[in-house]
Amino acid sequence: MEEIFKEIAKICSEGGSAALATVVQVRGSAPREVGSKILIKGDGSLVGSIGGGTLEATICREAMSVLREAKAKMLHFDLTGEEEGDRMLCGGEMDIFIEPLLPQPTLYIFGAGHVSLSISKMAKMVGFRVIVIDDRAEFANPGRFPEADQILAEDFSASLPRLRINDSSYIAIVTRGHQFDEEVLEWAVKTEARYIGMIGSKKKNQIVFAHLRSRGISKEKLEQVHAPIGLDIGAETPEEIAVSIVAELIRIKRQQRHGAKTWKV
Repeated sequence: MEEIFKEIAKICSEGGSAALATVVQVRGSAPREVGSKILIKGDGSLVGSIGGGTLEATICREAMSVLREAKAKMLHFDLTGEEEGDRMLCGGEMDIFIEPLLPQPTLYIFGAGHVSLSISKMAKMVGFRVIVIDDRAEFANPGRFPEADQILAEDFSASLPRLRINDSSYIAIVTRGHQFDEEVLEWAVKTEARYIGMIGSKKKNQIVFAHLRSRGISKEKLEQVHAPIGLDIGAETPEEIAVSIVAELIRIKRQQRHGAKTWKV
């Protein structure tokens, strides 16, 4: 058990992902007792065991689904199958809870203007790790963004290569000009970010998209960009615009659903 907890700590520190399966209820004869655990890492490797055989193989498959959907699930296993020779057919039942261990979602806010101020505060309130990037130190500083986890006051071109973007990353492009928006967007669409949004009118965004298409960015990649950024709620003030953006972030984060299955092995 200690090995599992050490591995969880390592995965969290490295920003990785895994699923933890725990035996929560046993009825009759079963291969492991309540509280037994197995850790299924993002690459499919295992730490620990809850009995092996068909049951463990099924848990590993379901763990991958839990990671994809970012939703925990409860599995019920009926171990009263009739096949002889399978040491997992113990005659009892088990309930196993599988939970995802995922890195905290990180919001990268490009631009440190009025809209960004409210985005940062709201995003932090709903559980995002917040990183603010702007080339103006008088705007991008702890005094203006006390809640931000990290602030990069440097040229966008200098910061972009150092950012670690993955499926838990969200990118909000709200810089002060088309040129910077375009520079950041060209980089962003080549990453694995789960969400990319860019502020601006439809006309402005069409111009930016056309420029990027001429430089080889595919139509499919650009279609994944939320532009104009945010949900259409008729927002006008910086604070209202921030509400619409953070609401869209929440929707993307929560959009996947999970189901329940009963397995007979």
